[in-house]
Amino acid sequence: MITKRTLFKLALAIAVLVISYLVFSRPNYPQNIPNLDKLGHIGSFFCLAYLSYLAFRPKWYLLSLALSGYAVLIELVQSRLPYRSASTADVVADLVGITLFYFLLWGYRRYFPATGLAE
Repeated sequence: MITKRTLFKLALAIAVLVISYLVFSRPNYPQNIPNLDKLGHIGSFFCLAYLSYLAFRPKWYLLSLALSGYAVLIELVQSRLPYRSASTADVVADLVGITLFYFLLWGYRRYFPATGLAE
């Protein structure tokens, strides 16, 4: 029998693969709006934090450390690719996405405690 956690683990694996492909592939789209990619970083890491939380229910500091390591790894790899560049601002945007997830989770638990998301 497939459990919800198994499905969330599968969704997390797919999300990591898709995000990795997007951040390591050559961009073939115009970037007409400055810093729009930062919203992509925030959204991607928000989703990764959410899926990781649902799949594993890790302690907040372990999840934050793991995703922060992934964020730094992405930028290190991008610094070695000739068609990409590393950016500290991208790592900061990734950390904002993780923080936003935990801030919203805290607010959700505080104001909607009977919903079942609380551990």
